[in-house]
Amino acid sequence: MTKFLPVLPRWLVPFLLFPLAAMGQQTLPVPGPIPGPAAPGGPASVVIPQPPSDITAKSFILLDFDSGLPLAALEPDVEREPASLTKLMTAYVVFREINAGKVRLDEKVTISERAWRTGMDGASRMFIEVGEQVSVEDLLRGMIVQSGNDASTALAEWVAGSEGAFVDLMNAQARALGMQRSYFANPHGLPSPEAQYTTPNDMARLARALIRDFPDSYRYYSEKDFTFNDIRQSNRNLLLWRDESFDGLKTGWTSAAGYNLVSSAERNGRRLIAVVMGIDAPNHQRGGIIRANESQALINWGLRFFESRMLFEGGSVLSEPRVYKGSSTTVRAGVLEPFWVVFPQGQGDRLEATMEVMAPQMAPIQAGDVLGEIVVVLGGEPLARQPLVALDTVESGGIFRWLWDSAALAIRSAWPF
Repeated sequence: MTKFLPVLPRWLVPFLLFPLAAMGQQTLPVPGPIPGPAAPGGPASVVIPQPPSDITAKSFILLDFDSGLPLAALEPDVEREPASLTKLMTAYVVFREINAGKVRLDEKVTISERAWRTGMDGASRMFIEVGEQVSVEDLLRGMIVQSGNDASTALAEWVAGSEGAFVDLMNAQARALGMQRSYFANPHGLPSPEAQYTTPNDMARLARALIRDFPDSYRYYSEKDFTFNDIRQSNRNLLLWRDESFDGLKTGWTSAAGYNLVSSAERNGRRLIAVVMGIDAPNHQRGGIIRANESQALINWGLRFFESRMLFEGGSVLSEPRVYKGSSTTVRAGVLEPFWVVFPQGQGDRLEATMEVMAPQMAPIQAGDVLGEIVVVLGGEPLARQPLVALDTVESGGIFRWLWDSAALAIRSAWPF
């Protein structure tokens, strides 16, 4: 390289060297943990056991709430009947209408005969009566705490005018949330002539959205019992009595679906979501105990052996690579969404992040175009990766910029220093 420099104009040398700094691999600083209560484990906790081996659920998933990343899963995308887990989507749609100001908690709903008849054959009911005036809030409690199928139908009719129109809203909302393998045929989950299905992955996604989007309304899921028309009924989620860190969400059962449970717990500022589906049991008592045991085991395991950390905020500038033939000579680059990682407890100081930027970058560049990749490794093993993207649009430059950069690229090609 040195013997060529004298023949180049002195003013051109830094111009050619600058773009090279944006090429190749660069090390990114990894932020430390957020101060808070000390987590169990520590540097010695290197060996991570497998998820509890005695899980009998046909499908399950354990999800980190903050990052949305799974910690463990078994057939999480296999479609299964949702049973009363359907009521989570019913609640999401109703909460959305309340937040939008279209429905009030104190509004009185006149109970239709259709709502009254829903679930008459031994299924869970709130015990509302035809023509009775019931507030939206009481119907929500009847649906969430008592798992009332009649309350679910009454809410659906009130919000959308009919059960069918409400089901359309449910399925549209499922698509908006990215629940690709879910379809709802009614607002309560009772067996239907039309196929209805969901997956542990989709249910975990829905539960995360419900907790995130409606933190005030989420409080209903931690209520242990509710009394209506002098009939007191207890929440079927046994975890609410076992461990105060558990605060939701929903049980479900039909003979075809088996015993299901979507649960969530928060400890020391961390929240996990567990979904177990398709548990077989000889009776309701055993089914309720087994689904609670397996959900609790999964969440205890996840909180004991893993932690999560946001490494880079969405929209933050991580690099400004050189752009050729554009209206600007650089472009801001980063990640569009927050970059989270989940890793073994106490191993955060071993995290390393590198950024690889493709070069040369040629205009035009659209915001969101991939410019490279960010790779996070733990102990030399890849842990996570995310595209490095343009945060701005860079239009094509004028003729002078085009000629200038074409010459610079030609010279750099001739002298590949």
